[in-house]
This record gives sequence, structure tokens and C-alpha cells, in this order.
Amino acid sequence: MIYLSELQASIAQLLLVTGIALVVPTVLSSGRTRDRKILFSIGILLSCRYFWWRASETIAPFGFTADCLLSWSFLALEGASLLSSISAFTIMMRKTDRSAEVERFKAWWSPNPAPRVAILIATYNEDRKVLERTIVGSKAVDHPNKQVLVLDDGRRDWLRDYCLVQDVRYVRRPDNKGSKAGNINHTLRLLAEDTTPPDFIAVLDADFVPHGDFLERALALFHDDDVGLVQTPQHFFNADPIQHNLGLSRSYPDEQRFFFDHLQPSRDGWGIAFCCGTSSVIRFSAVQKIGGFPTDSITEDFMLTLALQERGFRTVYLNEALTEGLAPEGLKEYVTQRARWCLGLMQIARGRLGPLSRNKLRFRDRWSVADSVLFWLSSFSFRLACFVFPLFYWFFNVTIVDASVSDVIRYFGVYFAWILFVLNFVSGGLVVPIVNDVSQLLGAIPITRAAITGLVKPHGHPFSVTAKGGDRTKVVVQWRLMRPFLIILVLTLFGVVLGIFSDRFAFNDAGDGKAIILFWTLYNVLTLTVTLVVCVELPRVEQHLGDRPERCDLITKTGLQRVWLTDLSQETARVRGADLAAGIALSLVVADVGTIEAQVLETTDDGGVLSLQLVAAQHEALLRRLYAGGDVPSVTKTRIGALIRDAFGRFL
Repeated sequence: MIYLSELQASIAQLLLVTGIALVVPTVLSSGRTRDRKILFSIGILLSCRYFWWRASETIAPFGFTADCLLSWSFLALEGASLLSSISAFTIMMRKTDRSAEVERFKAWWSPNPAPRVAILIATYNEDRKVLERTIVGSKAVDHPNKQVLVLDDGRRDWLRDYCLVQDVRYVRRPDNKGSKAGNINHTLRLLAEDTTPPDFIAVLDADFVPHGDFLERALALFHDDDVGLVQTPQHFFNADPIQHNLGLSRSYPDEQRFFFDHLQPSRDGWGIAFCCGTSSVIRFSAVQKIGGFPTDSITEDFMLTLALQERGFRTVYLNEALTEGLAPEGLKEYVTQRARWCLGLMQIARGRLGPLSRNKLRFRDRWSVADSVLFWLSSFSFRLACFVFPLFYWFFNVTIVDASVSDVIRYFGVYFAWILFVLNFVSGGLVVPIVNDVSQLLGAIPITRAAITGLVKPHGHPFSVTAKGGDRTKVVVQWRLMRPFLIILVLTLFGVVLGIFSDRFAFNDAGDGKAIILFWTLYNVLTLTVTLVVCVELPRVEQHLGDRPERCDLITKTGLQRVWLTDLSQETARVRGADLAAGIALSLVVADVGTIEAQVLETTDDGGVLSLQLVAAQHEALLRRLYAGGDVPSVTKTRIGALIRDAFGRFL
């Protein structure tokens, strides 16, 4: 009989899990509910096994000591985070796909006239370049009975005049009470007074452009009278700050893809999908019955779903790319947006539709709110703790996790490997260590602050608008955001040196603890370094991520040339396959737009960059081509090889 050492046995368990993970994709399907239940049930069992080991064997004994206080504090944070994960794993055991239902119930109202739809574009301070593509795209939506309304809380005369030219309805109110929800409610009252009120309203943020089939696809799901709201995913035609600053816009999806492409369909499987504001369609009579959009929370969208459900109206999710918008371009806006979402969820939890309040919500709706609150409250605070708590070891010899290497591999390694595999199996590789850690770490401090503030003092907080557009042509170092991570990194490196070379510390006698704390610290150093890199915001040139090279004609004085059009924006185009001189005038023939007069801005080795001189009709046609149709503009799956190449290119 062969006997294995503790370390060998632990490694054997890890290799077994890895082997199973390699075989699973050949026998199980990520879209089948039975298979998802098996995979996530194993994940939950391994999570419980890991936490039992942590709680029973790795913490300091009770006593009035720093070891006890810090060890148990870290365990409590980790336990809350694991509870949040277990809730998420349970949710992800199910999944719905409503595309077939849409095909069955297209034009369910026939032979009656198509329902009347009001498309509401809520705006506050967005510039003309952002708004005009949304307005033009909304006008181009393929539905015979619609009207477009621009809800201007910025009270701008130039926008009123532009709406007049575009023949869309302009709405202005005297104040900004209730922020976005108040703006929409003001318009709902006006619509209710119309001779023929709408049957449905579609809500768009100012930077989100609907595709031509947006209403046709979403309206099909209202064939059931109890459907009050249809939510569709948000896709983005630009890279978010993490993608952009790490140079991963072509190889790694935006941070919200996991939620919109995988978590929301799973929530829909449980009947707890929720409204995400923009890109939603709502039954007008349903929203009238609840008295309009709730104003109790700055995340009025999530609360709208709860208010509708309390009155018996369901929210369903259609996982099809039917709109595309502008992701936050700067880190400050990115973090502010997520802190606002967190604060709004805490307001809901403390309000009349909270999980512990007396209301008519189902148990699953209460679970939905509790799950979201637990995520915001625990995930980010625990992520921050993972970088702070090792410092107590390096500076004060406080042991946070007292464990052997073999046990860490057996319990944590096996659990982590399985969860990493399962999440990537069901999501197409969206969970990448370090990159995911960075995305959570960046907002950890303001989000944790917002979570605590929202629970303690839920009311009296202003609505923070996420700025879109603006000048992004310069390198900007976000020093204020970077500062705490730079301090933690310096302290970590200094602590390692101090711990290794100072006789005052017991590092050299730490046994297995030495390897564990060193690995933990090195991982933190790498993650913190990447975080600092992300805090250096690179210049942006407008580029539509959905662009694909295509053949087109270039007309110069010497005749017609067949070239490759590789990049196209609202103002410029890049062509390959022509010998061009800077400054010359020419014409470019672009499909769906026409013959555009242009001038060569600069030459390249294989072509040049052109400045487009568009007439009004061509400009609108270009907006429709870029934003109102075509394939998903954003990357939806991770390409590991390309990610590694892009990451090394960014750092080197």
C-alpha cells in the first residue's frame, strides 16, 4: 500500500479537481439546469467545507489579544463574503432564454393596431455629440406607432432647438426634484393627459442608442398581461476604464458582462430579474397603478421592479443586444456610479420594500434584495481586508490564518480551483484572477463607505450623475484614487523587508506560515501594481468597438481605388491599401451612408486617417450605421491568449 504525505495527499486532491474540471465540458452543458445544479451544488459544499476548516482550525483562540481580534474579524468578513457567494451560486443554478418566446409572440396584438410606445430619453448634462446619436437612433426604431420624448433636466435652449429640428417632443420642468425618477414622473403625468396615452414606455439613458428591432423584440414579451417590465442588457461601444487602461478592450469583456449576460438570465430563472434603468420597456398602466417611478431610493430602477411585483406585475429579462451605450470613460465616474448603486440598494433595504419590512413581496423578492445588499456590503470590504490584514503580520507578528501549506491546498486550493472553473465554464471565461480583483479593489473604499452610510443613514444623500463624454485626450493620473493603494503597496514591500531581515520578528521561525504569508503578499503586490497602472488613465480616441474591416471605394484625382475601411467614427475614418498624401481632398464611399467628402489628416504606412466632411443627412445615416444596428459592439468572452499578449504589451 502506498502512503502519501499530507502535502502529497493535498496536491492529489487539487489535481483530481483539476482533472474533473477538464472532463466536465465534454459531458455537461452550461445551459442545462440539471448540470448547473450539479456544478454549483458541489461549489456550495466545497465552500462550506472550506469555511468549516477556517473556523475550526485556523483562527486564534479566544482571549484579549490582537491575534484573536484580528483573526476573528477577518474570518467574519470572509464568512459574509462566502455567504454572498453561496447565494449567488444558488441563483446561478437556473437560467432562462426568452428568444424563442419572442419568436412565438411577435406582433401578438395583430390584427389590432400596434401598441403606442413613448420612448423617453432622460438627460441632464450630456453634450450634443452624446445626445444626437440617441435621438437619431430612437427615431429609427422600427415600430409604426411611437413618439420620442427628450426629458431635459438641464433646461438647455440648444437642445430644445435641436429637438424641434428633429421633430421630437421636448419636455422641460421647472426644477430637478426627485432627480431622474422625478424627471420621468413629470413626463408620465403629461403623457397621461394626452388624448391618447401610450400603452408602453421605453426608458433610455441619454447615451444609450436603441437598435432598430429594440421595440419589436421587447414588446413580444408583453403577451402576458402580468408582465409589467421587460429589461434588456446594456452593451457598450467603448471600453470601460479597466479595459482601456490595461489595453484589454479587444481581449477582455467589460466589467458588467457577467451581470448582464449571465447573472440576470439566472435571476430571471427564479423570477427575480430587476430593472436596470435604461434599455427597459414598461407597461404604462402598470407604472400608473404604482403612482409612477419610486423616489425613495437613488436606484429607482431596482425599486421599480419591487413596486411592480408588489402589485402583481412581473419583470422579465430578454438577453439580446438591443441597445448600446457609453460605459463610464473615467475611473472617477466608474467608481461614483457603483457607489451610487450600492447606496441605493441600502436605501431600499431600509425602506418600505426592504426584505424585513411589512409588505406584499414574495419571499424570493426579499431574497433578491438581501442578496444584493449582502454583495455590496461584504464583497468589497472583504477584498480590501485581503490587502490590509497581511500588514498586521509583517509589522506586528499577528497571525491572521494559522494553517499548514498542505491544509491550505486541500481546503482553499480545491475550493478556489473548482469555483474558478465553474464560473468560467458558465460565463465563457469572464472570471480572471487579478483583473477581477482590481475591478473590485478600485471601488472598495467608497463602496464600503456607501454601504455602511446607507444602512445607518439611508436618506438625505444627493443623486450623483455619471458624467459621459467630454475631453479624454490627455493622460490623467488619478492620484486621489491611487493614494490608498500606493500606501498599501509601499507598506507591504517595507513590511516584507522588515519581517525577513529584522531579528525582532519571528518570520524565519514561522514554518509553513512563512510560505503562506509570502504567497499571499506576493499576490497582493502584483494586484496592487496592476491597480496603480489602471489609475493612470490613457488618452481616448473615439472608436466603435463593433467596427470590422470592410471593403470600400476611395475616389481621388487619379481615379477610383478599392481600399480597406478599418476604423470609422463620427468624425474620422482610417483606410488601408492606398498611397495618400497629407492634406489632399478625396471622396470615400461608405455603405449605408453614401459618398462622403474627406481630407487626409495624416498618412500611415499602409494608408491614412481621413477627416470626414458630412452633410446633415450623411451625419444621421452614419449615426444609425454605427450605433443603431449591427452585431454586439463589445467583447463578450475572454480570449486568454490575446489577453496575455495585450497585458504584456501594456506593461512592456
